[in-house]
Amino acid sequence: MAAKEAAVGAEQALRSHIIETEAAVTPVVLDAMSRAPNARLREVMASFVRHMHAFAREVRLTEDEFELGLDALNRIGQATNDSHNEAVLFSDVIGFSTLVCLLNNGQNGATETAAALLGPFWRINSPATANGGSIIRSPTPGPALFANCRFTDPEGRPLAGVEVDIWQASPVGLYENQDPDQAEMNLRGKFTTSAEGCISFRSVKPAGYPVPTEGPAGELLHAQQRHPYRPAHLHFLGYKPGYKTLITQVFVDDDQHLESDVVFGVTRHLIGDFRLGEGPAPEPDVEGPWYLFDYVFVMEPGEAKLPVPPIR
Repeated sequence: MAAKEAAVGAEQALRSHIIETEAAVTPVVLDAMSRAPNARLREVMASFVRHMHAFAREVRLTEDEFELGLDALNRIGQATNDSHNEAVLFSDVIGFSTLVCLLNNGQNGATETAAALLGPFWRINSPATANGGSIIRSPTPGPALFANCRFTDPEGRPLAGVEVDIWQASPVGLYENQDPDQAEMNLRGKFTTSAEGCISFRSVKPAGYPVPTEGPAGELLHAQQRHPYRPAHLHFLGYKPGYKTLITQVFVDDDQHLESDVVFGVTRHLIGDFRLGEGPAPEPDVEGPWYLFDYVFVMEPGEAKLPVPPIR
């Protein structure tokens, strides 16, 4: 009995969470969290605490800076609503979204993967659109764009029945949910690949735009003297059971901000070929310059899972 009581006493002493010194804080917190039954939760939170505590020690974080950081976190939440996700935007402008994407896609995170960050403007309920149809739903300035895309597996075999979401900003620099002058779901559409794995659609050539700067993400950019611009791009999301959901974007190859994307989303593999058309456009109502865009997307076998929509 005495031995058992001594063992219990020793365990209690070992697990005492009374803080004796600054150096003791981290091991005490790690011990307190160590009995979580979920192994992945234990692993992630232990690493998170070690890195956060090490960060505070490395920069000698002041109490004023700590309060400023907490205020920024609170305001990130307060700035998020049905049409804007400040948390996603903040993660984007510090490069965290792209890092997580490249860690989880392609060959051990190679930048040759067709995957890219989701961004803060995807909506899950884009209207179904016939193959070859237009995603222009209200008068939209800009040269006409005719796109032809093909979806394959890693061996180059066509993938039929892929549900493909497409969305882009208007050349005025706004997505339709940001702009009362655009029709609901303008420049958004949902297509299904043919037996040959193909889709085609009409749009306008995308233009670059600034990310929203009214919240904490914009304040950070201003403090770091960084511009807020994204190079022109088209967003794609491919979904097919048996294949990992492909989330990506393809960039216009002559955009002035291609080398300095504010959210670090450009990889060499994602720079597209937007070619100026020659002769008559594919549709007779087109006046002025028009463009062609062709791209082949590769989907890896895996789990078909849709992301949580950042906005409604």
